[in-house]
Amino acid sequence: MSSLKVKILGLITLIVVVIVATVSYLEYRNQRQIVTQISARNASLLAATVQNSIEGVMLGGRSDEVQRILGRLKSRGTIEGIRIFDEKGKILNSADKLEIGKTIRPDELAMFRSGTRVSLVTRSDDGEEQVFESISPIYNRPACHGCHDARQLLLGALQMELPVRYLEVYLAKGKQYSMVSTMVMVLLILIAIALFLNTYVNRPLKGVISSMQRVEQGDFNVSVDFTSSAEMAALSDKFNMMVSKLRYYMETTIGHERELARAQSKLAHHHEMHLMNQKLEDQLREIENLNVNMEERIEEIEEANYKIADLASELEEKNANLERAVARLSTLYKVGLAVNSTIDIDRLFTLVVQTTVSTLQAQIGYIILYSPGDRMLRVTTLLGHDHRPGVATIPMKPSSVSTWVIENRKPLLITDINEHPEFDRYSALGYERRTLICAPLMVKDEIIGTITVVNKSDNATFNAEELELLTTIAAQASIAIKNAQLYDEQQATYLHTIQALVSAIEASDSYTRGHSERVTRYSTELAKKLGLSHDRLKVIERAAILHDIGKIGIDLGLLHKEGKLTPDDIQQLHQHPVIGMKILEPIDFLQDVRLCIGQHHERVDGEGYPNRLTSDEMLLESRVLAIADAFDAMTSDRPYRKALPVEAAVKELLDHSGSQFDSDLVRHFVELLASGSLGFTFARTDRDDIPVDREERYAERKVVAMSDYSSRPL
Repeated sequence: MSSLKVKILGLITLIVVVIVATVSYLEYRNQRQIVTQISARNASLLAATVQNSIEGVMLGGRSDEVQRILGRLKSRGTIEGIRIFDEKGKILNSADKLEIGKTIRPDELAMFRSGTRVSLVTRSDDGEEQVFESISPIYNRPACHGCHDARQLLLGALQMELPVRYLEVYLAKGKQYSMVSTMVMVLLILIAIALFLNTYVNRPLKGVISSMQRVEQGDFNVSVDFTSSAEMAALSDKFNMMVSKLRYYMETTIGHERELARAQSKLAHHHEMHLMNQKLEDQLREIENLNVNMEERIEEIEEANYKIADLASELEEKNANLERAVARLSTLYKVGLAVNSTIDIDRLFTLVVQTTVSTLQAQIGYIILYSPGDRMLRVTTLLGHDHRPGVATIPMKPSSVSTWVIENRKPLLITDINEHPEFDRYSALGYERRTLICAPLMVKDEIIGTITVVNKSDNATFNAEELELLTTIAAQASIAIKNAQLYDEQQATYLHTIQALVSAIEASDSYTRGHSERVTRYSTELAKKLGLSHDRLKVIERAAILHDIGKIGIDLGLLHKEGKLTPDDIQQLHQHPVIGMKILEPIDFLQDVRLCIGQHHERVDGEGYPNRLTSDEMLLESRVLAIADAFDAMTSDRPYRKALPVEAAVKELLDHSGSQFDSDLVRHFVELLASGSLGFTFARTDRDDIPVDREERYAERKVVAMSDYSSRPL
């Protein structure tokens, strides 16, 4: 491949191939474009012809022949698809009957609406299959007005799909012919160029190369003679002249080299000595430079060590500041989470004090609430010290730190109590104060109390940064405490209002007066025995107080009716749990209470009302309330019966345990009664031990007693 002849021949071949291939490709493209244009015109003419045929058939009233015309056209193989569709794209008629009623593709409908009549469309992803799509509108003519509305401008459109496959055969033959002719042309050009190069270039160059090889071997008595062209003749003359000059210079150079060799042998020794001396001097200078650089590096290292020490001290200080800042932000974050996680004021106090004591590493922390009416301070939360019993409220006095903070409305930092003799060293809560911080709890201009941390765990003193941190915590806690107080007041207002309604209902009936209070006492005692949490105790207490609120929607005459209840009466009475739930529905914080009230007349066997829930679907609080409500109903006088003895009421509970009442809860309730916790004393007896004077009354009213919570008002 390094031969000049091969390179020239290859370059010429490449140029010829590129030129011929480019011309052939452009010719093929031109032919394809011409054929495509001719096909497009043929498609238009064919579409017009088919349209005229279809319109002629339709004008002649032979619309049923349109289907056969479309089928015959498609069967010839030239047309791939032919159909008629309306302005919305729905296919009205087609060569393929399965297409009738379907919708054409969105791109075809867009082509029709844009006014395009003929378009070349590619149907496959590889771009190989192309089809001419022709769309011809069919207009409403006067001759068609007999079958179509004259106001309708367009009756439809004829769509034909003509594949371009038959053109590809001719184009492929033309392409094959072009490729063969191109290859033959290139081959002939290459043969002619090869003969030319061999005659006028290759043979003279071989003669020159042969002569040069002889000169290289030391034979200067050579010459060449080429007359094939003026260039080669000039080359041979120049080569012969060069060989003769080279022979002369060679002979002269050999003589000079001999003399120079003798002179160089004399100077070689002196030159070597001079080089050695020069190398020694260079090495000495390098050693001196190295010593100077070494001293400079030592000075730089010492200076860098000083800078590193300074940076280390600065870094330690910044790390300490950063740790303090992180601790402060962490505390503020924890306090923020605490105050936003609960609206229970007692839990809120505990969370704030615990977080503050932990972050400030204090031994003691507490919150004091201020009562401006009697100027008393009430200790709500005290962590880290067990205060003396009975010291939950302390008076304000000048020597009290909290008094000073409340009156001055600003925080106070005492690093050493010995430096402040105006304040008591020993707190009224019974501990010794050495260092402390006290910050006011304020909302706008209203002061609600103070938060205080006392004595560091490591016996250090509080500083200004910790004062600022506690002040920030106090600001966050103040808003949360105020919101919790307002929330409690709002809840109390709701409950007092609703309880007043319950009291109004009970006041109208001497038999049910005090019923809610007794049911509340029974329910809460049973819930405590079960070990329910404080939140669930509050739910059951409120549910017991309000469980008959729905009776406000029941007719008083029905509530006081002494005679036998009709099915309509019973149905109305069964609605009072539902009415109670509707009354409490707008009050968000009573949703569990509302659910408990709605279930307190359900039975564990699913036979209760209003929703016939089973034990698994009832709240535990609802099952507790059902027992307390039934027990008070049976042991209280009613217009329609006298109160049952406690023993009889207990036996009723036991007899209906597992069907109407939760058996475990009944057992716990009976144990409470037996212990005297509910204010009753009774001895457990069988049914035969019921007093004689009560036996008949009990037998007559047993069904009534057990149906009090299903058909009678309680």
